[in-house]
Amino acid sequence: MSLKNSTRDTFAAFMCDDAALDILRAVAVDMGWASEKCHRGGLRNAIQSLSITASPNILMVDLSESGDPLNDINALAEVCEPGTVVIAVGQVNDVRLYRDLIASGIQDYLLKPLNPGQVRDALVQAQAIFTAPKSHDPSAVRKHMSMAVVGTRGGVGASTLATSLSWLFSTDHKLPTALLDLDVHFGTGALTLDLEPGRGLTDAIDNPSRIDGLFIERAMIRANDNLAILSAEAPINSPLMTDGSAFVQLEEEFRHAFEMTVIDMPRNMLINFPHLLADVNVVVLATELSLAGARDAIRLLSWLKSNAAHARPIIVANKIQPGANEISKADFEASIERKINFMVPYDIKGASNAAKLGQTFVAANRASKAGGVLRDIAHAVIGSVDEDGGTTADAGTDARKASLLGKFDLKKMLAKPKAKANA
Repeated sequence: MSLKNSTRDTFAAFMCDDAALDILRAVAVDMGWASEKCHRGGLRNAIQSLSITASPNILMVDLSESGDPLNDINALAEVCEPGTVVIAVGQVNDVRLYRDLIASGIQDYLLKPLNPGQVRDALVQAQAIFTAPKSHDPSAVRKHMSMAVVGTRGGVGASTLATSLSWLFSTDHKLPTALLDLDVHFGTGALTLDLEPGRGLTDAIDNPSRIDGLFIERAMIRANDNLAILSAEAPINSPLMTDGSAFVQLEEEFRHAFEMTVIDMPRNMLINFPHLLADVNVVVLATELSLAGARDAIRLLSWLKSNAAHARPIIVANKIQPGANEISKADFEASIERKINFMVPYDIKGASNAAKLGQTFVAANRASKAGGVLRDIAHAVIGSVDEDGGTTADAGTDARKASLLGKFDLKKMLAKPKAKANA
C-alpha cells in the first residue's frame, strides 16, 4: 500500500556535496522555491524519500555516489509519479552515459562542478516542459506509417537499408521514427548507430504485459531528436521464447508515440510471426542479382500476396556492380515477373567510412550515388502512403519523378540488350 500523499511540491533536490547544495539552494530561492526542498544526499536518498512521499513536479538528483547510475535511475522511476521531470547531476563526463540516461527518461544531465547559470537554465526548461499543455484530443493524432525491410538472402544489406531509411525519415523528413530490430541475437541496428542496445527488447519479450507508453519512453535508445531504436544482443545460448505478442504490442505503442515505424525483419521472423505485417504499409524487399536472390524474391513476393496483400512491395537490388552480377537485371525481372524499383550501387569504401564514423551509411555518404538512391527510396516509401494511410498504386516509383519518364527509361534500358542479341 502506498503511503504517498496527494500534494506535490513544485521542486525537490538531493545533492551529495555542500558546494552543489549551496548553488542549488541559491537558484531555488531566486526562482521562488523553498531552499528547504534541497536535501543532502544522493540518488538513493531520493529513492528512499520518494517511496513514502509524493513526487515533486521537478526533481534534481545527484548520481555522484551511485555505483550503477542506470540501474538506480530505473529504481527511481519505480517510485516517481508520472509526469515528474527529472534532472540528473554527476561528475562522469561520458557521452555514452549521457545518451543512456536521456534514453532512460531523464530530462537533462548536468556535469559537476555546477554553476548557477547552468542550473537555472535547466530548471527553467524543466518548468516549461512540466507546464506545457498536453493534448489528449484523439482527432489531433497524426497519421502513422509503418514499413518493414526484409532481405531475400543474408548479407544483401537489409539492415543497412533499414538504418539508413530510418535516419532519413528522422532527419530529412523530420518524422518521429521508431526503428525495431527484430534480429534479437545478432541485430546490428544499434551497432550501426554506435549505440548500446540495452535490455529494452529482451525485457519486452520476457514481460509483454509491461509494454506501455512509459515502457517505450524508457526502453528505447535515442539516436537523434527524431529517431529511437529498440534492439538487442540476447545471449546466443538463450533461444527466443515468445508467441510474438510482445512485438504486436510494441507496434501498437509505436503508432501512438511515433509517426514512422521501420522494422528490420529477418526472414525467420516473417515466417514465425506473419501477423507482424498486419498494419505494415510498405515492405522493402532487399535482394542481390543472383539465382538464389531471384528464387527467394519469388517466394517472398508470393508470401506477401497471400499474407499481407495490403502492403506495397518495393524491390531494391543492393550492392550492384556493373559486369559482376550473377544474373542480369532483365533476367531477374523476368524471373520475378515485376520490375526492380531501385538499384543501389556497391560502395565498399562508403560502407567502411560509415563503420569508422559510427554512422548510418546514408549519413556518412550523403553525396555518393548510393546515398542518392537511398534518399529516392525514402521519398518513394513516404509517397506510397496516401492521406488516409493506405498505399497508392505508384509505390514502386520515385515520388518526385513522373512515372511516364520512368517507363521510357526502363524500356530504353531493356531494348538495347535485345537488339544486340538479335544481331
